Amino acid sequence: MTDADPSALVVCRNLSFGYGERLILDKVSFTVPRGKVTALMGASGGGKTTVLRLIGGQVKPRGGELLFDGKEVAKLDQSGLYAARRRMGMLFQFGALFTDLSVFDNVAFPLREHTGLPEGLVRDIVLMKLNAVGLRGARDLMPSEISGGMARRVALARAIALDPELIMYDEPFAGLDPISLGTAAQLIRRLNDTLGITSIVVSHDLEETFHIADQVIVLANGKVAAQGTPQEVMHSDDPLVDQFVHARPDGPVAFHYPGPTVAQDFGGGFAP
Repeated sequence: MTDADPSALVVCRNLSFGYGERLILDKVSFTVPRGKVTALMGASGGGKTTVLRLIGGQVKPRGGELLFDGKEVAKLDQSGLYAARRRMGMLFQFGALFTDLSVFDNVAFPLREHTGLPEGLVRDIVLMKLNAVGLRGARDLMPSEISGGMARRVALARAIALDPELIMYDEPFAGLDPISLGTAAQLIRRLNDTLGITSIVVSHDLEETFHIADQVIVLANGKVAAQGTPQEVMHSDDPLVDQFVHARPDGPVAFHYPGPTVAQDFGGGFAP
């Protein structure tokens, strides 16, 4: 076990990770305070979802440490990792509901899988979780019978079924209409405060995310480009952060993917 800040639920210290020769995270360090909403933002491919996978122990870092409640995730044995995961909830992008199970059975799944609770108690817990997201009346519907926004809320009810200490949201606002988006954002904030949990939100939606977040971390080029309150990040004078938060087409993040120059590709004509 490595000493960690008791006020932080997740701590990253000099964390590095990559696929093959491509380095995604390069000695990244940050903390996720308990009871707060932390937003992970940045351009696509910047390592945001990778951080969630590292927290959940799906992949292991190349270097550095990632601590969950003071314990290094990569060093946990199988039973320790499963115990840590039971303290986490995950809202996957687009919900990832089981299409052949009803709304009720989707939310009941983790309770039936990880506890020995009697079915009567499972029923009461499921209905309470569905009520928390405003969908108790939809319990008998199938995923194909509800909208995308409702499916995301059912997935959230499933994510909180085991009363986790940490909930991770991977692009919770993607593909939602303005009403559903606003509802989802308010729900994340309300559940975080009501249940006293810690939330990590990966999102590209600046307006809604900045509205609900206590802390914003911007990842870019394998590093932490900015970290602070939404107001601090919004007024950052870092060129890359400024380009991201103000959606500027020109800046440190280039439009063209690195490759040969135009002259190298086309200078010789098209002869074989």
